[in-house]
Amino acid sequence: MSKAIGMAEFSTVSAGITGADRMIKTAEVEVIESATVCPGKYIVIISGELSAVKASVEAAKAFAPEKVIDSFVLGNPHDSIFTAIYGTAQPEDVAALGVMESFSAATAIVAADAAAKTAMVELIELRLARGMCGKSYLLLTGSVSAVSAAIERAVNEAGDRGMLLDSSVIPNPDKKLWDSIL
Repeated sequence: MSKAIGMAEFSTVSAGITGADRMIKTAEVEVIESATVCPGKYIVIISGELSAVKASVEAAKAFAPEKVIDSFVLGNPHDSIFTAIYGTAQPEDVAALGVMESFSAATAIVAADAAAKTAMVELIELRLARGMCGKSYLLLTGSVSAVSAAIERAVNEAGDRGMLLDSSVIPNPDKKLWDSIL
C-alpha cells in the first residue's frame, strides 16, 4: 500500500459538500482541501493509502456522476505536488519558467505530477480555480530543456483529458516578472 492523493471536482457547492462527507465516511483519508472555487464549483482533495483514496473518489463519483466535473487518483504522487498546492515553494535558481493552463483543477494536478516525474524540474505553484473562472494552472522551473520536456508532458496529459487550455516556456524569465509571480 502506498501514499496516494485524490480529488473530486464538483459543479455545485451542495453536491461538493455532500460528496466530501461521503468521501470521508467511505474510507480512512485525510482532507487536504475542501473548498468552494470559481465559478461556484467545489473541490475535495484527499490523501491516504491508495486503496482508501480510490474508494473515496469512487464513492464521490457514484454519488453524483452528473455533478463531478473531473477527478483523479494518483498513487505515489511527486513530493513537490504538496508544496505547489500550498504555494510554498521557493525556487532559487531559475533558468526557465513553464506554465500550463487547464479547464479543471483536477487536470492541473495530474499534469503537474506527470511533468514533475518527467524531468528535473521544481513545481512552484498549482493555482486551483480561484479567481480564474474555474480554470487552473501550474508553474514550474528548471533548465530550459527540462522545463520544455516537463511542459510537453503536462500538455499531453491535459490534452488527453480534453482539458488543455494553453502553455508556454519562458527561457530566462526577467527578475521583475519572477518577483511578481512569487
